[in-house]
Amino acid sequence: MKRGRINLLSKPLVAAMLGALFLVPAWSGPGHDHGDEAAPVSAGGPQRQPDGSVFLPKAAQRQMGVRTLPVNGAELPRSQELQGVVVMDPNAGGKVQATQAGRLVAPPQGLPNLGQRVQRGQLLAYVEPVAGALERSAQSAQVAELKSLLGLAEKRQARLKELSDTVPKRDIEATQAEVAGLQARIAALGQGLSGREALLAPVSGVIAASNAVVGQVVDARELVFEVVDPSRLRIEALAYDVNAAADVGAVFLATAGAPPQSLRFLGSATRLREQALPMNFGGAQGLALGQSVRVVVQSRSTLKGHAVPAQALMKNPANQTIVWVKQAPERFVPKVVLAQALDGAQVAVTQGLEDGDRVVVQGATLVNQVR
Repeated sequence: MKRGRINLLSKPLVAAMLGALFLVPAWSGPGHDHGDEAAPVSAGGPQRQPDGSVFLPKAAQRQMGVRTLPVNGAELPRSQELQGVVVMDPNAGGKVQATQAGRLVAPPQGLPNLGQRVQRGQLLAYVEPVAGALERSAQSAQVAELKSLLGLAEKRQARLKELSDTVPKRDIEATQAEVAGLQARIAALGQGLSGREALLAPVSGVIAASNAVVGQVVDARELVFEVVDPSRLRIEALAYDVNAAADVGAVFLATAGAPPQSLRFLGSATRLREQALPMNFGGAQGLALGQSVRVVVQSRSTLKGHAVPAQALMKNPANQTIVWVKQAPERFVPKVVLAQALDGAQVAVTQGLEDGDRVVVQGATLVNQVR
């Protein structure tokens, strides 16, 4: 009896000892630690979810200025974007070139400055030819000879006028023509001896380019000034579709940070240049000669799509074009889309969106940066 009581009392004791063993912390040996555990991420701020969506609280949306816009499908014009360059209107711009080699001389009012407005026929500069001594001597001798002949012709003309009643009229007219011809030749040679060729403004406008410096030596046909009317600039764009000119509707100039400008289609060439068809557009304002621009040409045919602002388009890590769609009050999901230019400020999304989707049209860049 005594022995059995001892066995019964030992069972609770064994259970207590086993529980104490489980409470002892286990320490891993050297080389078996797994590093510090990551700190828990707060769920109160903007976060990129594992499925690629973004959790964005209302407070963060207001701070980032996120705005959305519901979209609906519609028939939109087909369009294409062309690369163009600003050129001058041939009827409202011109180049001032020297017809002979010489040295530039400033007029009394000085050489014109860039951007200075000039009138047609206004004196811009002189070109003083650098002629050799023998050439000048020969020209001087020729002028002296012509002057003596002119004196004789004028005396003969005066004598014939006194005898106009008896002298045939054709003789008097021949003498007058001879005097006029001698005077013209003397004037032309005198201009060469004076050493100055007047460079005049071909049109009214502003000085767009100036290569003139007092004393500069220029060659014949060298460009000295370029005058252009800034209100009549043109845009020349290259279209790689030869049928693009046959179906032109509205045309817009896409300018970053500014509303699109409406352009006029002036015509196209019938000969390819670098395997492209040059097309001319007018009505551009606030541009500079040689500036590269983007032209959106709409055709008369249409397609089904959703019109969204161009600033809504983003790129994902795979370099795909996406837009952010608001799926819940604080959840935004990316959608891969196919888009084409519409009018410079908007694009036509042809695939990837459904009617009623709320697309992020403001603050999309900040939403795309949430990680």
